[in-house]
Amino acid sequence: FTSVKFSSLKHHLKTHSDEKPHVCHLCPKAFRTATLLHNHVNAHTGNKPHKCSECDTAFVTRGELSRHRRYKHTLEKPFKCTICEYSSVEASKMRRHVRSHTGERPYPCHLCSYASKDAYKLKRHMLTHTGEKRYECYVCQARFTQSGTMKIHMLQKHGENVPKHQCPHCSTFLSRKSDLGVHLRNLHSYMEEAVKCRDCEAAFHERYAFLQHRKTHRNEKKFTCAQCSCTCNQ
Repeated sequence: FTSVKFSSLKHHLKTHSDEKPHVCHLCPKAFRTATLLHNHVNAHTGNKPHKCSECDTAFVTRGELSRHRRYKHTLEKPFKCTICEYSSVEASKMRRHVRSHTGERPYPCHLCSYASKDAYKLKRHMLTHTGEKRYECYVCQARFTQSGTMKIHMLQKHGENVPKHQCPHCSTFLSRKSDLGVHLRNLHSYMEEAVKCRDCEAAFHERYAFLQHRKTHRNEKKFTCAQCSCTCNQ
């Protein structure tokens, strides 16, 4: 990376840093820049300051608005492949496409020989090693390693009974829009008085973030025997 502006270089260097000083007051997430935090908080609150001039749609970030305009209105594809006729609305899609020509797979698995053209597919692949089943069917509670497998299961097993309304802040699905409203008020609304964790110093202004945090203490063994190495959680 090179730049004629020192400020641009400083901004670029932050992308290589693990430091995330900007912390969300609604959940435990932290960000490198104030702009990223601001966009994240807007996603919590539902504030969408960037409005399309050609339709009634609004977006959390300026980048989302730009993509919307290209997809829905201008149909512009400014990113052109130099090897074939492919063109793309987004730079990230063009980078992935170019790897289909070069064969580059910059995201290797550290547990096997698998390597991926993009980070998302590597993340999905890692679940085959951990066995983690993070996706749960909200009708029968069956669990799956991939969201696509879960969706196929819901369509095949539950058909018309599949809940239609998904929470924008977590993975919960609800059958009725009114239930979604209750869920949002109870778990994702901002609370003036923070809820404090009884096991550590953490405090939260959103009930959902607090409940997620409590799970981190579930298997903690805080009590140690003075006579041997035995530890217990009670």
